[in-house]
Amino acid sequence: MMLLAVNIGNSNIRFGVFQSDGEIISWFINTRPYPTEDEFFAKFSSMYSPFGLKKESITGIVIGSVVPALTNSVFNSLEKIHQIKPIIVDRTSNSKIEHTSKQMGTDLFANAVAANEFYPGKKIVVDFGTALTFTGIDEAGKTMGVAIAPGIITALKSLVGATAQLPEIEIKAPAKVLGFDTVSCMQSGMVFGFLGMVEGMIDRINQEAGEECFVIATGGMSYAYAPLSSKINIQDALHTIKGLAVLYELNQ
Repeated sequence: MMLLAVNIGNSNIRFGVFQSDGEIISWFINTRPYPTEDEFFAKFSSMYSPFGLKKESITGIVIGSVVPALTNSVFNSLEKIHQIKPIIVDRTSNSKIEHTSKQMGTDLFANAVAANEFYPGKKIVVDFGTALTFTGIDEAGKTMGVAIAPGIITALKSLVGATAQLPEIEIKAPAKVLGFDTVSCMQSGMVFGFLGMVEGMIDRINQEAGEECFVIATGGMSYAYAPLSSKINIQDALHTIKGLAVLYELNQ
């Protein structure tokens, strides 16, 4: 038995196949510009073999989406391929999370679900995605709130697009905070500058929570930031996908 979890985000769609031995095979595709349903069908039909998987092995499908324009196309394509009706989950789905927000995105909700399921005490999920988000969850599974800032790549594209001489750069830590060439100067601002904001936000959330929270970093850019901070306890790129899998078990 294999579960396919699909997280539809603003920049990409991440897939995670949960195998019976506990292994998760994951990949993602870009969603810009938005493909048609026929394009999704063609892409999805051939996406398993490169990972040594067979589409016939998929026995359940769960979808979480923050892009309503793509949800039905993905749903219809996967249903047609697998002859399985996917389950769509969102903040109204059954869970162990208590929240009062009527606006919480499915990705943030899944992050809270996974954090509550796998980690004790008070937690902060820092999601380095299209937006940079901070979600607080207390020890009883109640959300403490959310903070949202521009994501790293979103901010970088805005910076490059609004200037005449600043180039696209690789997001990695330079040797020094203060640089002498354009690339290293930009890398310092994008890496150390954003890291300073992340750590400052963690400190402020901890202060409001009244204790040191366990911090989980996830999202596409988390790999570049988590190793640089002692305030981040664990980096898990599949954290959101795991939350969708938990929601599937609670809502099938």
